[in-house]
Amino acid sequence: MSDEDISLDEKRVYADREGATTAFLATGAGVARVEVSADIVGEFALRERCTARDVVADDGRLAVATTEDVLVGTGEGFEATGFGPADAVGYHNGLLAAGEGRLARYEDGWETLAHVGDVRAIDGDMVAAADGIYRLDGTHVGLDAVDDVTTAGGPLAATATGLYYLANGWMTALEGAFRVVDSDGGRAHAATADALYEREAVDGEWAEIELPVEEAVAGVAYADATYVVTESGTFLANAGDGWRHRSLGLPAVAGVAVP
Repeated sequence: MSDEDISLDEKRVYADREGATTAFLATGAGVARVEVSADIVGEFALRERCTARDVVADDGRLAVATTEDVLVGTGEGFEATGFGPADAVGYHNGLLAAGEGRLARYEDGWETLAHVGDVRAIDGDMVAAADGIYRLDGTHVGLDAVDDVTTAGGPLAATATGLYYLANGWMTALEGAFRVVDSDGGRAHAATADALYEREAVDGEWAEIELPVEEAVAGVAYADATYVVTESGTFLANAGDGWRHRSLGLPAVAGVAVP
């Protein structure tokens, strides 16, 4: 089967090399690729010039929301999907995207699922938007002013008034103006403009952790280590012995993903 025979939402970048992890960043200059070995941040390069707003990875697949279109990663680079300008991307039973008030899934072409305005993030079957959390069918399921959502290990939502978890309704985990949240089902992190918090594995309590840079966190991702990227372009990695970091000099970083 040739690459042309594979549907857009099935294409994979197969990014990791032996002994290294490859992370992709969405930035104002484009999509950047960063090689990381344990907690050592190595080579990096701009792979696609664009204005990237979001990036997501799932099972070797990579998708990027840009001001022009949704791009999917291939072995050779990136391919346009014809969605148009997008604010957020995700994977749940296929490739998902949101932009200009439309939430859609790619199935031999884009199929509109619902109309949701000002979407900030998609994760699993949940959508974070300016006026709350939505399901993929457009059903509003609570909260307001949501900047980010993660569903692995149980839904968490970062909002302008606090970090929430879903139990018997949305419950407050931490108060504050949260902008980023991510989890791999075990590890979990959430960030405000000036602080990063980690959920303790033993008791599930949240605690602020100290980073070696005073920069706003733009995204968190996981592999063998925990990766954090800041809005001003610093990449940080922690493989269990503390944080190591490197400035990449990339502007307006919006997120990070590891295929």
